[in-house]
Amino acid sequence: FLPGGWTCLKRNGGYGQKHTWRLKSTSARERALQYQPGQKIHGFTVKEVVAVPDLFLTAVKLTHDKTGAQYLHAARDDSNNLFSVQFRTTPMDSTGVPHILEHTVLCGSEKYPCRDPFFKMLNRSLSTFMNAFTASDYTMYPFSTQNGKDFQNLLSVYLDAVFFPCLREQDFWQEGWRLENEDPTDPNSPLVFKGVVFNEMKGAFSDNERLYAQHLQNKLYPNHTYSVVSGGEPLAIPDLTWEQLKQFHATHYHPSNARFFTYGDLPLEPHLKQIQEEALSKFDRINPKTEVPSQPRWTSPKEDHVTCSPDPLAPDPNKQNTVCVSYLLGDITDAFEGLTLSLLSSLMISGPNSPFYKSLIEPKLGTDFSSVVGYDGSTKEASFSIGLQGVDEEDIERVKQIISQTIDKIIENGFEERRIKALIHKLEIQIKHQTTNFGLSLASYIASSWNHDGDPVELLRISDSVAKFRQALKENPHFLQEKVRQYFKENTHRLTLSMSPEESYLEKQAKAEEEKLQKKIEVLSDSDRKQIYEKGLDLLAAQSQTQDVSCLPALKVSDIEPTIPITPVQISTAGGVPVQYCEQPTNGLVYFRALCNLNTLPEDLRVFVPLFCSVITKMGCGALDYRQQAQQMELRTGGMSVSTQVITDCNELDTYEQGILLSSSCLERNLPHMFQLWSDIFISPHFDDEERLRVLVMQSAQELANGIAYSGHLYAMTRAGRHLTPAGDLQETFGGMEQVTFMKRTAAMADLSQIIRTLPRIKIHLFNPDNMRWVYNTPAIAAHLEGFIKDVAKNRKERKPVRPNIIEVKLNSKNKICVNELIRLSSIPTFHPCPMKTFFQMPFPVNFVSESIRTVPFSHKDYAR
Repeated sequence: FLPGGWTCLKRNGGYGQKHTWRLKSTSARERALQYQPGQKIHGFTVKEVVAVPDLFLTAVKLTHDKTGAQYLHAARDDSNNLFSVQFRTTPMDSTGVPHILEHTVLCGSEKYPCRDPFFKMLNRSLSTFMNAFTASDYTMYPFSTQNGKDFQNLLSVYLDAVFFPCLREQDFWQEGWRLENEDPTDPNSPLVFKGVVFNEMKGAFSDNERLYAQHLQNKLYPNHTYSVVSGGEPLAIPDLTWEQLKQFHATHYHPSNARFFTYGDLPLEPHLKQIQEEALSKFDRINPKTEVPSQPRWTSPKEDHVTCSPDPLAPDPNKQNTVCVSYLLGDITDAFEGLTLSLLSSLMISGPNSPFYKSLIEPKLGTDFSSVVGYDGSTKEASFSIGLQGVDEEDIERVKQIISQTIDKIIENGFEERRIKALIHKLEIQIKHQTTNFGLSLASYIASSWNHDGDPVELLRISDSVAKFRQALKENPHFLQEKVRQYFKENTHRLTLSMSPEESYLEKQAKAEEEKLQKKIEVLSDSDRKQIYEKGLDLLAAQSQTQDVSCLPALKVSDIEPTIPITPVQISTAGGVPVQYCEQPTNGLVYFRALCNLNTLPEDLRVFVPLFCSVITKMGCGALDYRQQAQQMELRTGGMSVSTQVITDCNELDTYEQGILLSSSCLERNLPHMFQLWSDIFISPHFDDEERLRVLVMQSAQELANGIAYSGHLYAMTRAGRHLTPAGDLQETFGGMEQVTFMKRTAAMADLSQIIRTLPRIKIHLFNPDNMRWVYNTPAIAAHLEGFIKDVAKNRKERKPVRPNIIEVKLNSKNKICVNELIRLSSIPTFHPCPMKTFFQMPFPVNFVSESIRTVPFSHKDYAR
């Protein structure tokens, strides 16, 4: 579904101080409506102009006359303007050519030949986002900024990078792969494979979840580009040559194969003029021949099996199998069918009331759904997958049977009307939900369908598809059951893939890499070895050389607004609790946040806090069991969550705020229901259902274990900072390796009664109005908040902080409308940072290394700006 977006503080930017591009007379949406189909603008022809009121934008679709490049502009009154260009990149081997090309084009271009101009632009720009992505069948280059001149500068750098890159051989060696001495300065050290993408993909393939997902896609779509690894299979990457890389760029990074997208309140014409003059005018139309054909359908289902490395952090070492059934669906360019299947997927798998949750998760046959689950519309033809991970080998056949039986039951019984109503409500919330990254979300949302010549404007008109969906249900009560029968029961193009751990897996991978290396080395002459050594020294010298960045554009002080818009914030109290109120145009959605500090929580309970946050909204509350609670949350809110919060003070490194953050949103009409749910969670949460708790514990432990290979660098950084500040120590407890090992121990417990006794103790300390403060965005919430505080204050009991040094700080002493409300920070003046080296042995072929250094607080003059 489409994530929303919004920027409410608008600046009058511009490409230069003398010319203001943002016209104040009319909105960006209204100005865009003035374009007419057939109108010629800077080498482009307007094809379609469509108002999309649900998303507060006007879509303008154009085509470039000379090259055929496609262009979509989304005019919206949002100052966070975005540009992206994407190319359909369809490799036919696993050498990782699109991934390596994505890296290499960022190593300098004709106009900007310095290495890594993107990184060098960070301190010459006010960009709010800069990056590049390689998907299975496209590569995208997006950026966003609120400054008009900055948009022009970044657009120039991006256009030159993708259309006129240097593609130097040395850059290919650095980013792709190379043979090099292990010690580049020692010609006698052994030759090894090196390269940024080579090492990145070794890391990716050490993550069993990603490995499984890759195998599943390759085997479900065996006939074209999806049968290969677009990111690069480590043992295939060394087969790629520099010449092949340049040829791939010539055919795929061409305007005839490009789709441009711009978004925001800057006018369209300057974008078109710059793109035409700096890039498109220098090309002629070609036929890139990058289309992806439909996958030939199987006449009978298939099964396959793959292996992976054992996971020492798995909740149960004896249950590490994954099994999943994946179904090939229809073409993603059919917007209505895509929405229908996406909604159907949510009904089948989302939440404790869904059929597959009941039949697969609750019997505890596995720890969680398989890493690939639900509807996937990222390929030309969509797929749906359902399965389990953390399965005993003896239960694999049973899981297959249950999947088949559950599909039969869905066809027979359908779905409860309340669940369909809740799902449509969820979609309504998602459309209304607004965040600052709307442009990027929009670009990502339309990318896959547009990549295969789907209509991006049709995708944006979500309400039309929802109305059609409602009508289909009204006309045919069995509409969804018929879809289940068509796409699942009677679908012969389905793959059952199982994966099991193999003790010698890593050893075999290392042996295969060594054999590949030796084959490369065997054919080298002494002259070749000497050349490799010399090239290694040259690359080392180039990497150490200070780059001349004078060629890159940069903002001047005159390009930047001298004042920052002030957002009015009011701070008061409600029932003795500090409250912050900031009214914003949020399209009828109410947002509520509450921070509960941990100052009175005993030390021995701290490690339990993340688990408490994870389960508190999923166990049931008041008169509702956990299924009814989930149903009410879906029907009445946009979600309710609880998470840990550790905030270092901006003035003192050894002072910090610790707490949990409560977050929820709802339509204004549902405010009483949302606060009733919070009241029930505060006053009478259900902690005594051990079977439900065990399911949640297993899911949490599995999720943490799976995340290490993918986010090993974050775990290393968190651990490295543990001994430098008190906040760093708490962050390791809440989200580092300490929490991973704690959850593994908890998941292995045969009896969870200790946990059941502990959770209420945590609740008493955290859900206490004396330790809280609130934030909301609409005055409508005030009356409900007073009643909520009265309800939860009935059990109020004063508790002393367990930490002796609590500092009280005013919330906002500079705000004239502020009252003297205080927040309480923890301080440990006796804390002494200590150097510490830690090593965790992991079964990965890559290492994650972090060094953390204690510096200065945010307000210090030496803080990095």
